[in-house]
Amino acid sequence: MDSSELLPIGRRVAYWRGRRKLSQQVLADRLGKSKSWVDKVERGVRSLDKVSTLQDIAAVLRIDAAVLLGRDSRPVEVTERAEGVERIRAALSTYEIALQRPASRRPVVPADRMAREVAHAWSTFQRARYPQVVDLLPQVVADAQRTHVHDPGGGRGPLVEAYRVTAALLVKLGAPDVAWLAVDRAMSAATGDRVLVAATAVQLGQVLRASSRARTAKAVMLAAAYRIVPPVVEFGDAAELSLCGTLLAQGALAAARDGDGRAAVELVDEAAEMAARVGDGHDHHRTGFGPTTVELARIAVAAERGDAADAVARHERVITRDGWRWLTAEHRAAYLMDVARAYLQTGDPVGAGQLVVEVDRVAPAEIRHRPDGRDVLARVVRDPRAPAMLVHLAAALGVG
Repeated sequence: MDSSELLPIGRRVAYWRGRRKLSQQVLADRLGKSKSWVDKVERGVRSLDKVSTLQDIAAVLRIDAAVLLGRDSRPVEVTERAEGVERIRAALSTYEIALQRPASRRPVVPADRMAREVAHAWSTFQRARYPQVVDLLPQVVADAQRTHVHDPGGGRGPLVEAYRVTAALLVKLGAPDVAWLAVDRAMSAATGDRVLVAATAVQLGQVLRASSRARTAKAVMLAAAYRIVPPVVEFGDAAELSLCGTLLAQGALAAARDGDGRAAVELVDEAAEMAARVGDGHDHHRTGFGPTTVELARIAVAAERGDAADAVARHERVITRDGWRWLTAEHRAAYLMDVARAYLQTGDPVGAGQLVVEVDRVAPAEIRHRPDGRDVLARVVRDPRAPAMLVHLAAALGVG
């Protein structure tokens, strides 16, 4: 460890200024600041609370901005994300099912135990512990494929769920092309089982929207939803209503992105009727579907349609619901990042910053490992009123 990493940020500026053999006056001149300003920074009297300032100082000192924060020059999260995606891609690139032979000497995992391992991967994902899920999935996928080869009946469900959680994670990590491979595998394995197909279609909708194929996503979501909808909604099974309602909400988001605002509103209203019968506090098929999640979809649709003010107003009401507290960390964090964009659209970077701070408290990986999260962070810290802790986080992550 370099001794400078143990110093406060101001002292690190002084340390590297000395290493570069620059006087305070020369550093000040190159920054367009006064010598007094540099002196106050180095003594810790003045804080460095803007990413642009950190980057300017780093440029003059010929170091990475993260070094000023005592971090590695290359954000480790970026490297970990790329390596993790490649490990998962490798696991998906085997053809054990088609070849009907295991590719390793590992013992075959019984179907019931395999189901528990996949459930653990899902729960870890829902707690927004993405690096841990990255570590789990290559082996989970490989084991699920071997289980299915040896027990096609019992292994089918765990295999589909393994592919589903893989696709969900890869969308988070900004790898829709690899996610497409996972969801396509899931759909092939699920074919013939209407419930498994509907569950897989939830991730298919996510992948299509992440791939900028909103119109296709809308058509596919509606087809999948109306295939699982109960003949009489009033007597429908809660699990099937959850799948159908989630698919309608996905279709609404796709419609809004495609510019069909009227259809988006109608689809959310239809999902709301089903949510009222399911209630909050459930997680059928990993959907978390209920009245609160439908309201979150309604807010996301409003933001997507450009009605950011309505989205913000609705948001401030929905977080007071009991159902909000019952949602998974992943669901809440992803939603908050979406609403932070709405706050930015209304010209309220301070409100957006407060939401990002909350996300960093609830689910740090949503910012550190998700490209979309890093993008929101970068937009927030461009404002001089951004919280100092976010400015430092942005510099450490190499965004700004």
